Amino acid sequence: MMYLRLTFLFISISIFAQESIETSFIKNISIDADTIIGIDNFKTLFYTRNNVFYKKTNNNTSNYSNLQLGNIYSVNTFNSLKTNIFYKDFNTAIILDNRLAEIYKIDFNNLQPYKNVSRITTGPDNTLWVFNQDLQQLELYDYKANITRIKTLPTTSKVLDLKSDYNYCYLLTLNHLYIYNYFGSLISKHKNSGYTALATYNENIILKKENTLYYLKKGNKDVMPISINKNLINQFFVTNETLYIYHNKNLQQFQLKIN
Repeated sequence: MMYLRLTFLFISISIFAQESIETSFIKNISIDADTIIGIDNFKTLFYTRNNVFYKKTNNNTSNYSNLQLGNIYSVNTFNSLKTNIFYKDFNTAIILDNRLAEIYKIDFNNLQPYKNVSRITTGPDNTLWVFNQDLQQLELYDYKANITRIKTLPTTSKVLDLKSDYNYCYLLTLNHLYIYNYFGSLISKHKNSGYTALATYNENIILKKENTLYYLKKGNKDVMPISINKNLINQFFVTNETLYIYHNKNLQQFQLKIN
C-alpha cells in the first residue's frame, strides 16, 4: 500500500511539475524613453519619447513626429522599410520608410465603408492587419489599393494585443489567443488564462501574465514559464533569442536557453 501511495505521489508530481525556460543575464542599459519599440538584428534601437518616434543606430539618430494627430498609440517596426505608426485618437495610420520619411497616410475615417480601428500591425506587401472595433473582427487592409483583402470571423471578447510576423498574425483577446495565417485562416486557438500582452519571434510566442513571462513554442499547446528575476515588466520583446525587458528607464537583456 505504501508503495502504491509513493508511486501515485511521484506520478502526480510529474504531471503537475512544469518545465521552465532558463535565462542568463547579459547586461542592463539605461535609456530615457517612454516606450521601447524594439531592437533589430543590426542593433538599431526604436523608441518613443515625448510623443516623438526615434530610430537610433551607432552613427545616427533620426526621428518622426506628427503632433496634429495626437498621441502615438502603437508603432510596428517589423518591416523597417514600412514602419507603421498608429494614432488611435484620430483613427489614422502613417507608413514610414527606413529614413522615417512619410510614404502613406491612411485616414480610416475617410474610407468607404468607414473603419473604426482599435489596433494595427504589419501585413504582407502593402497591407496592414487592422482590428475593426465596430465589427469586432480582424481585417487585412491593402492601403495602396484601398481594398480589404480578408475578414476573419468576429470575436466575442475584448482585444488585448495584436502582433504579426512574416507568416502569421496573433490576436490576443480576453478569452482566447488566435493565430491566423496570411490567408486569414485560423491556424490555432488557445484559451487565455490571464495573459495580457504578447511578443513573437521565429513564429514562437512570449506571453505576459501579471509579472511573469511564458513561452509558447510554435505548434505546441502548453506554455512554459520563463525564469527571470522578479523585476517589474513594463515592456518586453525578443530579438535573436535575446529577451529584452524594459522598466523604469532600464532595459535588461537576457539570453533565452531554449533547446
